[in-house]
Amino acid sequence: MSPRRRWLALAVLSASLLLITMDMTILNIALPDMAAELKPTAEQQLWIVDVYSLVLAGLLVSWSAIGDRWGRKKMLLLGYLIFGVASFLVVFASEAWHVIAIRAFLGVGGAMIMPTTLSLIRVVFTSPKERATALSIWAAVSGLGAAVGPLVGGFLLENFSWHSAFLVNIPLIAVGIVAGLVILPESKVPNPGRWDALAAALSLVGMTLLIWSVKKFGKEAGFDVPLAWAALAVAAVALTWFVRRCLRSDHPLLDLRLFRNRTFTAGIVAALGATFSLIAALLLLAQWLQLVDGASPIEAGLRLVPAALAGAVAAAIAPPLSRVIGARAVLAGGLALAGVGMLLLGLQDGELNGAIVLAYLVLVGAGTGSLAIGSAMLMGASPEEKAGNAGALEETSYELGGTLGVAVMGSISALLYRAELVDSAALDGLDPALAAQAEESLGAAMAIAGQQQLPQLAASAGQAFTEGMQSTGLIGGILMLAVAALAFVLTPKGTDVTRAAH
Repeated sequence: MSPRRRWLALAVLSASLLLITMDMTILNIALPDMAAELKPTAEQQLWIVDVYSLVLAGLLVSWSAIGDRWGRKKMLLLGYLIFGVASFLVVFASEAWHVIAIRAFLGVGGAMIMPTTLSLIRVVFTSPKERATALSIWAAVSGLGAAVGPLVGGFLLENFSWHSAFLVNIPLIAVGIVAGLVILPESKVPNPGRWDALAAALSLVGMTLLIWSVKKFGKEAGFDVPLAWAALAVAAVALTWFVRRCLRSDHPLLDLRLFRNRTFTAGIVAALGATFSLIAALLLLAQWLQLVDGASPIEAGLRLVPAALAGAVAAAIAPPLSRVIGARAVLAGGLALAGVGMLLLGLQDGELNGAIVLAYLVLVGAGTGSLAIGSAMLMGASPEEKAGNAGALEETSYELGGTLGVAVMGSISALLYRAELVDSAALDGLDPALAAQAEESLGAAMAIAGQQQLPQLAASAGQAFTEGMQSTGLIGGILMLAVAALAFVLTPKGTDVTRAAH
């Protein structure tokens, strides 16, 4: 492939990521309006955010393996089509479970798109130096999507209903399909081996039940939940069986032997650990800006831009910086920087102020930019015929980390919010049904406070949410520092993503 077409292909593949990240950040901005209209329970609200990642994580392995056999370009374009159809269906959504179903359908399409972009980058860019540059651009576009998403979302919500946050995907999908047909090369694995239907089923069942059980434990605020323990046990059996089956196969559905490479493992650990802490933290902050700090949707979008821009800049400079101080220093240092930002937010005494929130966003954004090095490390440590496996494992790490993070950290925040609100006595004298709704989510509490003219309820709910968010920030910051240390230890000294070829 000519150099010009390689970089045009990168533009198309990066646009895929732009669509996904923009869609995710638009959802964060749209969630308060959606919650006010649909009044989902706390569990439903978690599912609205999380079901996309759950379905995506469960299907990544299977879709990646099918793409290796059927054709990665075909898989990408089919994913575009499904994503577009799912986005259109929001026109008919009028209840919380409708949105959950649509988000699940979006996850089916997203599972086709995400690993395919990474595997095609690995195939198109055979030079390690070019590949590192391409992956840094790919990651920088993620930051751009995170910046554009809140702005677009804010504009749409200022002028239209929350449904527009989904409908905006449709014209972008149309452009992506046309550009993909014209520019992208087709790519297949020559001898992928027999399709392992049992392994595919085990991965889907195991991942689904694993996430469901975590959510159930969080919802019930304890571990005395027999059904959740049963689901967790089945998940453990299914995933253990899946791992053993893959390790014993000459043509595994997912080549887990890639983890024998420490460089590859370090990249996966960074992706999993970072998203576990950061996705939930940014989701909570987006709600805090609108519902507690009083920002309009577009103002909230503007105030989230520094994190996205810092991430884009950090991703762009990560490869050249790694040539100076080493890949492991850039990766671990960036993760530690994000951890410090989260601790800064969590340790702030009194009311949060704009300067602290801005510093938090810049530090977290700059830290996430280092994940471009993680992508280059794990893709460079994988042979071309395993590009689909590497892409699936990286995206599984991102989505599993985000899903578990929202389930665990979101549940912790919800429990702290509920406990603090009940202790505040702000619900005293309120109709029990309305009090139960206020306990479920901040959005419902603020809506009830406005309808019933109860400023004390709004103030108490905002304070309870803020304290819960800060507590989860402390937990996430400590986890990020631990992940940074582990990534540093795992990454071999002298790793150079611009030179090392598999």
